[in-house]
Amino acid sequence: MIGSLEAEAESLVRTASSVYSDDPAVLETLDELDERLREPLRLAIAGMVKAGKSTLLNALLGERIAPTDAGECTRLVTWYRYSATPTITLHPHVGEPRRMPVRREHGRLLMDLGGVPAEDIDWIDVGWPLEALKSMILIDTPGIASLSADTSARATRFLTPESDTPSADAVIYLMRHLHASDVRFLESFRDTAVGSARTVCAVGVLSRSDEIGAGRIDSLLSASKVARRYETDGDLASLVLGVIPVAGLVAEGARTLREDEFHTFRRLADLERADREALLLSADRFTARTEATDVGVEERSALISRFGIFGVRLATALVRGGARDSSELAQEMVQQSGLVDLRQFVGSQFRARSTALKVRGVLLALDKLISENPREGDEGVRAGLERLTTAAHELRELDMLAALRADDFALTGESAAQAQTVLGLRGTGVTARLGLPDDATDTDVRERLDVALARWRTLVESPLTERRAVAVGQVVLRSLDGIATTLGGSESVVSKAAEIAESEIVAADDPLLSAADVEASRGPRDPAGEHAAQEREQDEPRLGRKKKEKRLASITKRHPLG
Repeated sequence: MIGSLEAEAESLVRTASSVYSDDPAVLETLDELDERLREPLRLAIAGMVKAGKSTLLNALLGERIAPTDAGECTRLVTWYRYSATPTITLHPHVGEPRRMPVRREHGRLLMDLGGVPAEDIDWIDVGWPLEALKSMILIDTPGIASLSADTSARATRFLTPESDTPSADAVIYLMRHLHASDVRFLESFRDTAVGSARTVCAVGVLSRSDEIGAGRIDSLLSASKVARRYETDGDLASLVLGVIPVAGLVAEGARTLREDEFHTFRRLADLERADREALLLSADRFTARTEATDVGVEERSALISRFGIFGVRLATALVRGGARDSSELAQEMVQQSGLVDLRQFVGSQFRARSTALKVRGVLLALDKLISENPREGDEGVRAGLERLTTAAHELRELDMLAALRADDFALTGESAAQAQTVLGLRGTGVTARLGLPDDATDTDVRERLDVALARWRTLVESPLTERRAVAVGQVVLRSLDGIATTLGGSESVVSKAAEIAESEIVAADDPLLSAADVEASRGPRDPAGEHAAQEREQDEPRLGRKKKEKRLASITKRHPLG
């Protein structure tokens, strides 16, 4: 069904266009909805000021494009999408979009606003020739809770509009520590004006996680413990599907590692232990003048700027541990940074559900449009909206996953854990949902599925089962029934499981997870040229029991998309 969901949504938009063929304003909105269905998943990166949003975006792209300083451009919503040639387009609140020159300095884009004040700009669209952007649109947003009220309002209006559907399909939310502002934003993203009890489509990132352990080599271990604690926090657990620690600066540096930087790390690794440890004691010590190494102050300062003291310590340790060349070092650093875990999570929870998430946004917007502009002949559109909502089970799964982490719903620990697994906590492939290894045999898969079906049917049908647990069981059973239907017939279960899991991101196949493209010593790679004169014109507080029961009822009985 999910394969035809997008086609049915496109057909419904076309039907609506015929109904409103004499209304240019409505037709323009419908054209935008049709385009949204054809676009990749929209993934926004949000968080408080200086949380490391642009740095993480660069790490995800594998190229230092997004500005990371405190300039005007970091105060704007900026979209990054695929284009065969580099383009930058400024979209003002009033007036026609205008092209901007494509220029770079030290690899990063220089966005010349042409004298237009930031408050007059709606958003900036960057088209860039990166394979990674073919499957996902990344959206960089201004900092929330900024000292500038206008900057905070700009991010809030985009991500949680009061009278419209959000433009983003899912959100990566960065936080250095858990603040009340973080919780309020995530609540707003889930509960927008278009409907209460919205599907949870956010993942939390404990950003700059290397700073949690004061830059020690074991900092990410400490950050992982903090992340696990946040995941079970009563305020946060029902608002995000997980919390992942990421050292963004290390990830960005590793994915854009230059050959000359590797050789510098090797020179540092070759120092006598006492000299090396003294040099790496702190960032100030590392950048001070010393006779202990022939690596100059300027070189060392550049390393601190690119990788941070934790990244320098990590890279030096990895070289001493056996990283033989720049590619090996880059790959090890990316793995250690937490970026791979984040990408795999986004793949299994968002990209694997990208069709359902996109269709949800379009149907919500279409429902709002029809409600605000009723007219004779719209019955077919309303009927189509009702019909398509029956295919929204994947969205109920996301909502139930978040709810189960905030409350066990009268289930035993084992049942609650199995429910989350079946609902896709560890991935949406068949073996992942059944808690089996990827190389499980057909027999293993069928036996595990039969046991799970029998267990959850017994739980749902038992008169002793609490109503809350029954509601969970019904959602789990539907997921299991879907697996059984998909695997029906004589075809190999494992073969089919591989097909089903194909949409999930794995490190070996995802361009965003591959080893960094190590750059030559001349400097950051620059496919557009360091100073391109002009872009080309083509290829454009905890929930109470009653509140929890109400939320559970909304998951199982509500309009699936609202």
